[in-house]
Amino acid sequence: MNRERGISSLAMVLMLLLLGSLMLQGLNQAQRQQLARVNDETRALRKTAIVHSAIQWGKVQQWPVTAGTQCRSFDETSRVCLQQFADGALLLTAQSDALRLWQSGTWDADGIHFSAHGWSDFCPLKEVSQCQPL
Repeated sequence: MNRERGISSLAMVLMLLLLGSLMLQGLNQAQRQQLARVNDETRALRKTAIVHSAIQWGKVQQWPVTAGTQCRSFDETSRVCLQQFADGALLLTAQSDALRLWQSGTWDADGIHFSAHGWSDFCPLKEVSQCQPL
């Protein structure tokens, strides 16, 4: 009879160990998924910061005042292009991977003037094909 109590106690301890192990595995899996989400968001924020930096960098560059498209590399993954149209409008585009930002403005004999309204994350032109200089 004493042996039966010892076996049932041992079975209870083993069951508790098994349940604890399953709970820890579940928590570990949830923690890994959350870490992956945080890493994805961190990468997205870095890419966004790079594109914002690139468009600000493009605004302070000395661009020649002539109609056409001119591009410059911001870093190894980002480019900035300035499109100057014959009607005096211009469009500054910054791109890093698939993320793009646009800044509209005007140009004349006095130089280049960017819009005070800031950048846009969608093409501000009616003709979307004109927003694809890169």
